[in-house]
Amino acid sequence: MFGPGVSGSVVIVGPVLSELRIQGLGVIEDATLDLHPGLTVVTGETGAGKTMVVTGLHLLGGGRADSSRVRRGAARATVEGRFLLPAAPDGGEDEDDADEEGAPPRSALRLAADAGAALDDDGSLIAARTVSADGRSRAHLGGRSVPMAVLGDVTDAALAVHGQHEALRLLRASEQRAVLDRFAGAAVAEPLAAYRRTRTAWRRAVAELARRREQARELTREADMLRHGLGEIEGVAPQPGEDAELVAEARRLADADDLRAAATGALAALAGPPDGVGEEPDAVGLLGEARRRLQGSDDPALAGLDPRLAEAAALLGDAAAELTDYLERLEADPQRLEQVLARQAELKSLTRKYAADVDGVLTWADAARERLTGLDTSDEALAALAAEAEQLAGELAGHAAAVSAARREAAERFGAAVSAELDGLAMGAASVQLAVGVKEAASGAADALTVDGRHVVAGPDGVDEVELLLTPHAGAPALPVHKGASGGELSRVMLAVEVVLAGADTTPTLVFDEVDAGVGGRAAVEVGRRLARLAATHQVVVVTHLAQVAAYADRHLVVDKGGLQAVDGGVGTDGVTRSAVRTLGDDERVVELARMLAGTEETETGRAHAEELLGAAAADRAASGGGDAPTPITRGAATRRNGSRRGRRAG
Repeated sequence: MFGPGVSGSVVIVGPVLSELRIQGLGVIEDATLDLHPGLTVVTGETGAGKTMVVTGLHLLGGGRADSSRVRRGAARATVEGRFLLPAAPDGGEDEDDADEEGAPPRSALRLAADAGAALDDDGSLIAARTVSADGRSRAHLGGRSVPMAVLGDVTDAALAVHGQHEALRLLRASEQRAVLDRFAGAAVAEPLAAYRRTRTAWRRAVAELARRREQARELTREADMLRHGLGEIEGVAPQPGEDAELVAEARRLADADDLRAAATGALAALAGPPDGVGEEPDAVGLLGEARRRLQGSDDPALAGLDPRLAEAAALLGDAAAELTDYLERLEADPQRLEQVLARQAELKSLTRKYAADVDGVLTWADAARERLTGLDTSDEALAALAAEAEQLAGELAGHAAAVSAARREAAERFGAAVSAELDGLAMGAASVQLAVGVKEAASGAADALTVDGRHVVAGPDGVDEVELLLTPHAGAPALPVHKGASGGELSRVMLAVEVVLAGADTTPTLVFDEVDAGVGGRAAVEVGRRLARLAATHQVVVVTHLAQVAAYADRHLVVDKGGLQAVDGGVGTDGVTRSAVRTLGDDERVVELARMLAGTEETETGRAHAEELLGAAAADRAASGGGDAPTPITRGAATRRNGSRRGRRAG
């Protein structure tokens, strides 16, 4: 195993994929790939299962599961990756700094920690994806089952797959603006974020203005109804809880005689008749007599009751005083009763229309006032809204211009970088540029915006249209790349684009799936040289059919039909093809490169050419400082090994 970011002069800041295990996927029954932190190449004959390696990485990245990829006869396919995580500066994982800007590796660690994933004993993080034969898919992170999106978020922070499908997608105009923005980074991202915020507010204001103008008649009718209701409520001026208070008061006024008789009788029972006429005993008098009798006793037990009788006398006195006050206030007032009944009728006229009670009527009034603020169709209100929309349009145009300027500047750098890559890929006369233009807005378009005097479409990503153009040679017109390039040229252009993009990518592990298709000769050597240079700052995994690329590898893996359970031609006794993945030593690399060059490892010429490639790649990497160079193999040593093999076969 190896430490993260340590391979000669290879310096990788971030988690690296140290090991990939694939089980039951396609022709691969069970294989483990030990990956180098620098450049790992995967080769093999057509049909051996090289693409299953990339398929496994796609699954590990949260890609769509396809049950047809599950090996025939297997219950499930499993892909498991071991990521070695960088240590915090003090030697441990610093959770507090996990999301610090400029530290994307730790963001992956924080995402894993938030998902409850546990690190393995050696501090690595194990991510796994299982796809069953019936199509069900499960994800695990650090031994914990997690949603597929969580697995994708963590692995996206660690690896990016650049394949033929991704390259072809870049031919679409809709993807080329996103490529430019990714290359530009914060220079475009920051003004674009301000543009999007302003665009949201601008579209809302424009839509509201259009709505008010189009629905002015209906809104005016609704506003009139609301104003009428508010006028009616404000004319009555109900108070909170007033209806309940009036009910109680009306009841008192209507029953005044009965209430007076009851209160008078109660007062007489407590303190005697109000006029003092009558001989019937009252409670206050009887209580006083009881106190006098007890106070004349020498028995402490009886004398101890006096404080309690005194308290009772005080309570009876208070009650008598309140009854007296009640009788003084209680009057049969027919005029007041009439006023109360009239007020109740007014309130009832409101509760019939607007709510069940007065409090509900007041709530309706508050809602009506708020609604009226949004229904203002007066000329003044429309003018104010139009002014707001115009102001936001001006701000939006400024942000759009800033985004366009940043894109044009980045497009120049991007075109120069890709053209420089083409120079090393035997297309020195060709050049690439990203044309940044605008889309003219149709008359009356909803998203029309005036920027620098031009009427353009203000889309969610700005006003720009971006197109990748290729000039095949000096004096030739610049054409869209899919029209101006042959098949081989297109592959090289796409590879150059991928290399430039990958160089601007902070993702530590980059996977290339045969993006060198259609390339050969000297250009193929340059492909290998560029991937090796990229491996100085990234972990790079390449699935390739080119010996010139494979010669630059720090580690060479081969997928072949064979293995412990396979028989003739890699086909098992059950009739299912099996493939295995092996790490090649120096001797085996010569054999594999010879096969890739000549179709067979049996010829001296093929072996000699393979040795030449390995030696040239080793010297090239040593001269450029591109990490640990592959061990060169001398012709004499290879000849001795080849001779011994032939001797063994002959024997």
